[in-house]
Amino acid sequence: MLDVLVVAPHPDDAELGMGGAILKLKDQGLSVGVLDLTDGEPTPLGSPEIRASETAAATEILALDWRENLGLPNRSLESTLDARGKLAGVFRQLRPRWLFAPYWVDAHPDHVAGTQLIEAARFWSKLSKTDMPGEPHYPQRIFYYYCFHLHQIVPPAFVLDISDYWPRKQAAIECYRSQFVDNQPSTGPKLVDRVRQMAATWGWSIGVQYGEPFATREVVGLSGMQELL
Repeated sequence: MLDVLVVAPHPDDAELGMGGAILKLKDQGLSVGVLDLTDGEPTPLGSPEIRASETAAATEILALDWRENLGLPNRSLESTLDARGKLAGVFRQLRPRWLFAPYWVDAHPDHVAGTQLIEAARFWSKLSKTDMPGEPHYPQRIFYYYCFHLHQIVPPAFVLDISDYWPRKQAAIECYRSQFVDNQPSTGPKLVDRVRQMAATWGWSIGVQYGEPFATREVVGLSGMQELL
């Protein structure tokens, strides 16, 4: 059983979108897992074996309690009934309190389809009289992290201070050498530099060094104001 399950269309999406939040949640004592929907291949410099090795290295840095891959097809990810049942089965077995999914607007079709799949599977996971494994379960909250393919400044519901966690987030991102290190241009900013710039921008928006933005379709309730920056 997990407190938090981050669902990512590809290995590296969780690190890019909310690596700092994962590290912070872990330090706060929550159990956190990541489910990658696909293996992310093919890519120019990658292979399934390379991506699996890179994912294992990043998982160690994030100190995750659980990580698996659902084995759905990269580049043609769809919210099919079969995929919905597989994902809902994972939710019923892990019973997370909170889900994290990609923001619902994105340039990458896999990200958009992945979010549709996650939302549908969240509903299915509470159904009774079904052959899905586990007992009915409905995750309490679903939050949305911003993926790197979205080249827009979309106002978030909130921004989380990750200032203390940026170095470890960067280290987790750089584990994916085939995607973000070995394939970078010889001149100009590297991808990790752009991610840092965005984190600094979101940090500036709340008066800290680095931040990660999150959205929600549901109203967020507060029991007090003490945690607000």
